[in-house]
Amino acid sequence: MNRLVLAVAVAALLSACGSAIKLDNVPVEDKAGAAVSTPSSTTDGGKADSSAVGKGGGTGVDLGQDGKDSALQATSRIVYFDYDSFVIRPEFQSVIEAHARFIKSDKARKVAIEGHTDERGGREYNLALGQKRAEAVRRALGLLGVAESQMEAVSFGKEKPAVLGGTEAAMEKNRRAEISYR
Repeated sequence: MNRLVLAVAVAALLSACGSAIKLDNVPVEDKAGAAVSTPSSTTDGGKADSSAVGKGGGTGVDLGQDGKDSALQATSRIVYFDYDSFVIRPEFQSVIEAHARFIKSDKARKVAIEGHTDERGGREYNLALGQKRAEAVRRALGLLGVAESQMEAVSFGKEKPAVLGGTEAAMEKNRRAEISYR
């Protein structure tokens, strides 16, 4: 009898941990225009956060100056995401392209892509979502010609917030992937 009660309790607990977010399909499009995978849906009824966080966040990089780190100072190293999503927003494509050019200019250059989430959700879910955000940026860089050996995707989930606080503005800043050079 105890085993039956325990089995029912474990099943109920595991079903409560489920999520409607599909974290398996990273939406990336190669430069030839062929879709590699399709975007997933959001649990907030498809109402993506269309705030102005990071709009126009990137500028071009001139690698004609020996490709030094100073060439990327004008370009953001952060890609922001909508709530409960790992879809790369179009305004960050120029940021990813600039970093791809910079990384490809030196085959010895290594980069870590760190995925982060806001404070909503459980620890395990946020670690998975942060990993999917980092993987989305890694795959986008890979499609632009960056070698897999030069990139590493890691997740910090909600453990390293950029901004403390429970306001929507603070949470927008925490839903990000950071490109960090090693």
